Amino acid sequence: MSATGWTIFAIMFWLVAWGLNQWLVAHPFRGVARRIVDLLVPTLFGVTLLVLWEGLVRGFSVPFVILPPPSAIWERLVSSLPVLWADFQQTYLKAVIVGYALGCGLGFTTAIAVDRVPFLKRGLLPIGNFVAALPIIGIAPILVMWLGFDWPSKAAVVVVMTFFPMLVNTVTGLGAADAMQKDLMRTYASSYWQALLKLRLPAAMPFIFNALKINSTLALIGAIVAEFFGTPTVGMGFRISTEVGRMNIDMVWASIAVAALAGSMSYGLIALIERKVTFWHPSIRRG
Repeated sequence: MSATGWTIFAIMFWLVAWGLNQWLVAHPFRGVARRIVDLLVPTLFGVTLLVLWEGLVRGFSVPFVILPPPSAIWERLVSSLPVLWADFQQTYLKAVIVGYALGCGLGFTTAIAVDRVPFLKRGLLPIGNFVAALPIIGIAPILVMWLGFDWPSKAAVVVVMTFFPMLVNTVTGLGAADAMQKDLMRTYASSYWQALLKLRLPAAMPFIFNALKINSTLALIGAIVAEFFGTPTVGMGFRISTEVGRMNIDMVWASIAVAALAGSMSYGLIALIERKVTFWHPSIRRG
């Protein structure tokens, strides 16, 4: 197909997909059909973006070293699966998962302690907000120097990035229970832990899951950025920084695609669990 043909095809596909999405959104589907449409609309939107990308890059003859088309990225991804899988294991299955579990777990435990000991709220939370504002570019090289070049230093960066969002959201959520509900628990002579487990933690679940979803993407970003400052010859961040230097931009985009897919799947899994746990919340019932 000629350059002009690619451009015309991309624009026509975009117009047709736009009209179809408009019709799908406006049509009053019900039940299973509504769920199918809810999946079809974002899928069609994503495919449209890829077609536009492909058509405009080829239509305007953009050099692949500047922006490769999706087809070239896909070819590189398929041909480099062993390398990308090794990078995924190093970055995600080790640094991200370990750091995410530790950071969220420590943040949640500290939030319970802050809620139990009032003076910690005044002393710890301001410090937490200060540390949370520190740039990852400044923290990552220090932790890499302290803990070495392997995945534990990247996991430590992830812990720092995920700890404070979990802490702040959980503390906020623990105060979200209605005053009348708290009075009712006191009327029943409930202890602190009974009120915490049966009222305040369930009420805090939307806030906790909000932190979990935010941290699912922050963790991956933190691990990849930390790998820029030293890592064994494997890892998503190592692959991106190395291949940029070699001008293999299609491999860079393949690594980015794997990272984006991993982050999206993590976010989606947590969102599904949230719907099961907080089914009572108005935002879930409306969905």
